[in-house]
Formats: sequence, structure tokens, C-alpha cells
Amino acid sequence: MSTLLGFEHVGMTARDAERTIAFYCDLLGLRLALRKAQPGGELLFLDAGGGMLEIMVPATPGLNPARDVLPGDAGMRHLTFAFSDVDAMLARLEAAGVAVVERPRDAHNREMIKRVAFVRDPDGIIVELIERAADR
Repeated sequence: MSTLLGFEHVGMTARDAERTIAFYCDLLGLRLALRKAQPGGELLFLDAGGGMLEIMVPATPGLNPARDVLPGDAGMRHLTFAFSDVDAMLARLEAAGVAVVERPRDAHNREMIKRVAFVRDPDGIIVELIERAADR
């Protein structure tokens, strides 16, 4: 029998390595764990502490931005990162010119999340910023 060891990573595609690193590492605080040339592009592993983002950056220019997953469609709707202060993080992101989808508010699922806000990464992927509920 095999035992689950934990969450490992989510695989993504991005259009620009430098912009992706600037957003996820410089602004959000993830750590660049690996940056490696690959046939046809570049591979990034960004460590969030409890799992990573595996990001392929194809060498081919002109990739389309990400598309939102509609409520009736299967797919990944957003990435979520927990912060000690959502309002402060959103202010930092706004000052850097990041697109805001939804300003900070009290969360609907207060058993899990205290406050929540939504922004877009450089490729249009929705990123949720949360403060965890007190008992988490």
C-alpha cells in the first residue's frame, strides 16, 4: 500500500519567465527552486512552502492568455495563497500594477477562510489571496 506524502505541485504554462518570477516570487513571496532550460522552452519550479508551481515557459512567442473556467465547465478556477494580511498584500500588488478582480472582503466559508481577494497573474490566471480562519 502506498501512503500519501503530501501535495507536490500544479503544472502551468506561462508566456514570460521573468514576469512570472517577478509576480510569484518578488511580489507574492514564493521561492524559485529550479530554473532550467528545456527543449522548446524553460522550466520553473516555484516553492510556496506547502507545494510548488511547475511552470513551463515555451520558447514559441504569442501564446494566448489564460481563459477563465466558466461555472458550468470543469477545470482549475484559481490558485490560492494564504497571507497574514490580505489588505496589505493587495495594496502591494496594486502598487505594482497587478490587475484586481475582487477587492478584499469577508469570506463566505468562514469556517476555513477569514478574508479573501482576487487578482490576475501576468498571464491572466486568477489568484486568490486569503487569510485563514483563526482555528486553522
